[in-house]
Amino acid sequence: MCAKQKESVAVGPISGFPEWTPAERILEQRMLDTIRASFERYGFSPIETSSVERNDVLTAKGGSETERQIYRLTSLHPQSAADARDYSLHFDLTVPLARYVAQRYGDLVFPFRRYQIQKVWRGERPQQGRFREFTQCDIDIVGDGQLSLMADAEIPAVISEVFTRLDIGNFCIRISNRKILTGYLEYLGFDGRETADILREADKIERQGTDPVREYLSKGGADQSKIDGILDLVQAEGSSQELLENLKARTGVGERYEQGVSELSTVVEFASSFGIPESNLRVDLGIIRGLDYYTGTIFETRLTDHPQLGSICSGGRYDDLASYFVGKTLPGVGISIGFSRLFSQLMRAEIMQAGPATVASVLVTTPDESLYRKAIEIAGQLRSNDIAAEIFFEKARLARQLRYASRKGFRVAVIPLEEDLAAGNVRFRDMDSGVERSVPIAALSGEIGKLTQSSTG
Repeated sequence: MCAKQKESVAVGPISGFPEWTPAERILEQRMLDTIRASFERYGFSPIETSSVERNDVLTAKGGSETERQIYRLTSLHPQSAADARDYSLHFDLTVPLARYVAQRYGDLVFPFRRYQIQKVWRGERPQQGRFREFTQCDIDIVGDGQLSLMADAEIPAVISEVFTRLDIGNFCIRISNRKILTGYLEYLGFDGRETADILREADKIERQGTDPVREYLSKGGADQSKIDGILDLVQAEGSSQELLENLKARTGVGERYEQGVSELSTVVEFASSFGIPESNLRVDLGIIRGLDYYTGTIFETRLTDHPQLGSICSGGRYDDLASYFVGKTLPGVGISIGFSRLFSQLMRAEIMQAGPATVASVLVTTPDESLYRKAIEIAGQLRSNDIAAEIFFEKARLARQLRYASRKGFRVAVIPLEEDLAAGNVRFRDMDSGVERSVPIAALSGEIGKLTQSSTG
């Protein structure tokens, strides 16, 4: 009797959980390294929080939407309800930060400046550029009791640094202050609940146009002058300076409105002191964001040449980070880059393209098995000079080894041949030009170093 055949297992990807080719992963890692270096250049320190949090922590901010999106966990192989654990995977990095700061309040130095680059999990419908598992890159500055507006002014400088160094195209950091529109709605006579609802609708104008907002306000009993006033404010155009002057010219609107205008003016003024080009920072009252979370300055960044990608970085100021965890007032300001979404969209739009499928610049070939020891020696010499090298150990003709080098994207192939080695030399090929040279073995690292530096410089 024939042995029972193994049943085949489906190997298709799980929707919403991205995987990249080696070439794509290398590009992704280099982009993350650029972001990390930019964060550290401004003095942000790294932390990492547990991927798993208690459900009462994750849902502390409330909301049925959070309940629907979190991935709940149980113990391994639970046998009964008693084995269940009230844990879930974190769906963002803000709630874990709040828990972290509350838990370690006595150990942290404030203002606390942290960056966090981690995966998060969110149970939403996968679609283009939107995943269930994705990487976020966050920075926050958290104060103890108070936090200077200079923190708000510094955040755009960090954003500008990140996207300038990523070199993915022209970008614009749109900036506003939620107190302006909130204060204006209060001036028009709307109460807190009505204001929150109107802000929620106004946040959709860019995607849906003004008709839904007009209809919503009309049904709520707002007269035409109020509707026009709200839309005029949200859709105001002009340079940052012109908009600020127009905002200041409105008098008698109320304390909250005036405070928002003053804060926005201060943040924009000092942000320019960081050397951000005027084209990269623009006042835009049409961005509203986070209905209940953000309370002051808000940011949203887009690629100006590729608006179809939507927001690539957003965030803002909040009055209190962790009131639901600790009896302290912890104001803060921060931003988040939805990295996986950005990376996938950049690849799809061919704004960025994956390069070599290897992190090594050199392949040391082995034309004959008798040359294994020499290949190991040569690769060791290269590595000791900080040149990454791979050795081809499989039995294959030299032509096949060179095809392997070409397909993976090696910059250089070292070809140790008996006749060269006998004279104390070794041959290497520039894989871009196809030109081969024979040099003294001792000079190999220096020659390859010049070649690889010129190609990356």
